[in-house]
Amino acid sequence: MGSDDPNVKELAVDECWALLRTHDVGRLAVCVDDHPEIFPLNYAVDHGTIVFRSARGTKVSAALSDAPVALEVDGYLSDSHEAWSVVIKGRAEGIREIGDLMDTVDLPLFPWQPETKNLFIRLVPTSVTGRRFPVADPDTWRTPLSNVRRSPLE
Repeated sequence: MGSDDPNVKELAVDECWALLRTHDVGRLAVCVDDHPEIFPLNYAVDHGTIVFRSARGTKVSAALSDAPVALEVDGYLSDSHEAWSVVIKGRAEGIREIGDLMDTVDLPLFPWQPETKNLFIRLVPTSVTGRRFPVADPDTWRTPLSNVRRSPLE
């Protein structure tokens, strides 16, 4: 996740975890039939891992396959006009042992959909990377055509 831009600050792993604790929604990237798929999910940080709950389906099947997974979480710090991005790469494993399930049932996991979400999945990281960078003023990207009305088909 390197950058040649001197304004981009690579984050230490502990900074990444601190930022992850401030949010609860990320995007899980999995491989489905040899192509990437991305799913939004609610998560909780749990002892150096990420835990989410879900129902059976494509996301869970792909996550629990032997293929690696990734989770990305982004944020914006309005006071400093900085954005940040954290990416966790690793493997997902189902939480099945009763003791492990009891430890996770109290985590603040609140899925958006009301259907039953009885499967708990743990993302065990092999890599945690992050960066922080200043957000450009929108005027930087404006051109003389920025405010030109476009046809409805565009």
